[in-house]
Amino acid sequence: MKEIDEFLRENKPAVQDDPTFLMETRRRMKEVDGIKAEVDRQRSRGRVALIVTLVAGLALGVLVTALAFLYPVDASSVGEGLWEGFRAFLDTWKQYLIYPVAAIAVTLSLVLTLGGKKAAQL
Repeated sequence: MKEIDEFLRENKPAVQDDPTFLMETRRRMKEVDGIKAEVDRQRSRGRVALIVTLVAGLALGVLVTALAFLYPVDASSVGEGLWEGFRAFLDTWKQYLIYPVAAIAVTLSLVLTLGGKKAAQL
């Protein structure tokens, strides 16, 4: 806004002797600044959504990769303990593990989508 004030003072445009001209220009510049602030806020929100999606995707990818590497391991080579209990859990419940993973992915996409629409309405 200061740049425009300086530009108007330096160039001295030919306008009617109306004191409301500069006030109207400042009002319009404030509206433009408000629009810029909203665009910046939406970009920031988009970056946050992108980072959250990236982290969630990486976490799910690590989980699926871990399951892919752990499932075909022979139980006799793992031994007893925590890993054996985890493998037994996977053997028992492997067909149901896709449901929470899918629910997390769908919930995350809905939250990010609805959050973006809500921000656009403001």
